[in-house]
Amino acid sequence: MKTFIQSISLTALAVAISTNAFANTQVIHAGKLLAVPGEKPLTKHTVVIKNGKISEVKKGFIAAQRFGEDATLIDLSKSFVMPGMMDMHVHLHGELGPNNNKETVQMSDADVAMKSVYFAKKTLMAGFTTVRDLGNQPEQMNALRDGIKRGWIVGPRVIAGTAVSVTGGHMDVDGMAPDLLKLKTPETLCDGPYECRKAVRYAIKYGADVIKIASTGGVLSDTNTGTGQQMADDELKEIVDAAHVLGRKVTSHAHAAEGINAALRAGVDSIEHGSYANEESVKLFKKHGAYLVPTLLAGDTVVNMAKTSNFMSADVKAKAIRVGADMLDNFKRSYDAGVKIAYGTDSGVSKHGTNAREAVLMHNAGMSAADVLKSATVNAADLAGMSSHLGTIEQGKLADIIATDGSPLSNIEELLDVDFVMKGGKVFKQ
Repeated sequence: MKTFIQSISLTALAVAISTNAFANTQVIHAGKLLAVPGEKPLTKHTVVIKNGKISEVKKGFIAAQRFGEDATLIDLSKSFVMPGMMDMHVHLHGELGPNNNKETVQMSDADVAMKSVYFAKKTLMAGFTTVRDLGNQPEQMNALRDGIKRGWIVGPRVIAGTAVSVTGGHMDVDGMAPDLLKLKTPETLCDGPYECRKAVRYAIKYGADVIKIASTGGVLSDTNTGTGQQMADDELKEIVDAAHVLGRKVTSHAHAAEGINAALRAGVDSIEHGSYANEESVKLFKKHGAYLVPTLLAGDTVVNMAKTSNFMSADVKAKAIRVGADMLDNFKRSYDAGVKIAYGTDSGVSKHGTNAREAVLMHNAGMSAADVLKSATVNAADLAGMSSHLGTIEQGKLADIIATDGSPLSNIEELLDVDFVMKGGKVFKQ
């Protein structure tokens, strides 16, 4: 009899959770509501959600039943409520560590896909309801994106990027035996403008939402090719033009100033890292309306790893310590100069699920808490081309909503412990 009663109780609980997760009308009582990051938070407001979208935002706590008999109340009257955060630079397929080389040859594509599912869930539970994955195995990442969209998998909304790189440059494979290099070489390598045009079209044909390029060398490339410009100006221009014609945005990994500036002149929509942006860079950012995605967490992570572990090669260690240590000061100069900032962590270099540490680093580097939150919502939605339905808690937008106990405007570290996560009207964490 005890087992039978327990079974009934568990069934009732499952039905209650399911009903709450999929209720047509949900009503949130928000103690503090940052409906539009960058503006002043509101006190004691009601957010009404119907079929996954925000239908009303009203002053005061209004009883759920006023909005329909089936309405479900979500009591966040003692919480700080804001739009779901967006991370514009992640790598859900893995995490940097001593086993990376071994996993490259031991893990199947199916293994990589399963690990991505695990990392995707961790990211969502940390309060990041939308991410832009930049550099992956396209078939597996596109499947993850589509599986999440269809509700088969728990994870953030994924914007899937495909890397287009030059032979021997950052984002080409390195540090392996020649036969493995041949096996692992990406389909989207290109040399010269016409090959690069074809590579972009190939990437889009197979599902890329955004194109990522590397105008400079990278810290984690296991070569001594440095972090200067690697893509030629004509290659950069051809990639940007080909992608824009087909309705895709382009972002460029870039450390050295000459590579940042060349990518901006070519018309990229954002720069990842931007470690050594100079005065010309600032002018070009503003002229073209491009965003900087700073990834301070990646810099902090590789510096610590280079100093405390032995799995990095000498070339990688030297670059990690030099570039990682310089990123904070360069970020502050760009921010102070008025460059637009969109939130991005390069998670996968850092641990997935710790994405909010970027906010702490940005704030410690001199960015106001209000601007940090805006970078992870309003600005990120703009960069992603999703401002019409994400980034704020306003009528008609998707109900991507998170909550913390205290206000991150007063203590940015509140973002490290998100207590409530809703994506598209479905509650994933409460």
